[in-house]
Amino acid sequence: MTLNYIWVAFFLIAFLVAVFKAFLAGFFGMETDPEIFNKIMEAIFGRAKLGFELSLYLTGVLALWMGIMKIGERSGMVEKLAWLVRPFFRKIFPEVPPEHPANGAMMMNFSANMLGLDNAATPLGLEAMKELQTLNPKKDTASDAQIMFLVLNTSGLTLVPVSILALRAAHHSANPTDVFVPILLATFASTLVGLLVTMYIQLKSPVRWLRWLFSPVTLIYLGLALMAILWLSWYLHGKTQEEITQFTGLLSNGLLLGIIILFISVGLFSKINVYDAFIDGAKGGFDVAVTIIPYLVAMLTAIGAFKASGAMDFVLSGLRDFFGLFFSDVRFVDGLPTAFLKPLTGGGARAAMINSWETYGVDSFVGHLTSVLQGSTETTFYVLAVYFGSVGIKKVRYAVWAGLAADLAGIIAAIIITYIFFGELA
Repeated sequence: MTLNYIWVAFFLIAFLVAVFKAFLAGFFGMETDPEIFNKIMEAIFGRAKLGFELSLYLTGVLALWMGIMKIGERSGMVEKLAWLVRPFFRKIFPEVPPEHPANGAMMMNFSANMLGLDNAATPLGLEAMKELQTLNPKKDTASDAQIMFLVLNTSGLTLVPVSILALRAAHHSANPTDVFVPILLATFASTLVGLLVTMYIQLKSPVRWLRWLFSPVTLIYLGLALMAILWLSWYLHGKTQEEITQFTGLLSNGLLLGIIILFISVGLFSKINVYDAFIDGAKGGFDVAVTIIPYLVAMLTAIGAFKASGAMDFVLSGLRDFFGLFFSDVRFVDGLPTAFLKPLTGGGARAAMINSWETYGVDSFVGHLTSVLQGSTETTFYVLAVYFGSVGIKKVRYAVWAGLAADLAGIIAAIIITYIFFGELA
């Protein structure tokens, strides 16, 4: 029901704002906009087309990676790789059996996400969601394991935000990579809060939650993750954008190609028919792509209507007045369009980030803030629509609120960290 209310709210708010702008704004000394309804309808039809185009694009990518994953499953390689994270997965996915193929698919998805490999992460995530659905007793309702998996995806942990660094370089930043460490810290905060909040909801007891948090397995894996992030921050700090791009390209694409070759080689060694395994897995790509079309179109059109109505402008105006009551420095409000748009639309958030660079300067406080905000969270509603839609889940339970809690943590962390790195708190 949560998603139902949010979806309806997007349309209703868009309509009310449009009515105000078209007929009532003049009574309040504001300029009316007689074209507002045209803008909203253009956005709705444009987003419907975009939803279909995204699904069409995903068809080929899904076929590729579902085929590769099928080779990995039949050769036993996915299960072997899942062994690396099995102790921690038992703690956060207790209902998933240790030998279940969902573990390997989730590990592959998380790895692709951290390396910024969106083309691989989405199909691997859909494969993981499909495997988790086989364990779900209520097929139209999200299970705890599926919600945890989705929240960890929406928190958007990415080790090296190559696209943001490249865009900053293209806009002639004096130091395009100076946001690397702030982004890494902010996205880690988002992921950590998403994990902690979701586990708290699932365990239903502060005592059980504290036992889970301070268990040796949890502390070891979270400690290793923190150490890896700190090492990467130290290693890449001070390097040029070109050096970082070369490093990440070698690491991410080299690792991806290595996994493909590894799966194929182990499959040959295991004497399975590698080609047939790939074809069997790839066949599912088309079915999944078709399944997600209505869910994707529904969410994208609602978000398009809300954005085109200009409702965000009213929200920002109210926030500026509100925060002005407590802080003398409200520069961060100028970066909030990127923060608010990111859970809704990646393209819209990217456009808001670039617009802030052109308005305030790519190396200004606001320019740095929007860069960090863009890299600190993920497109929550898009991920929710695609992942849950791929397996026909309609009742999302607490998934939206847990995902938004991770987004909020990322936004707050991004603001604080940006002030620490690029501006003094007032």
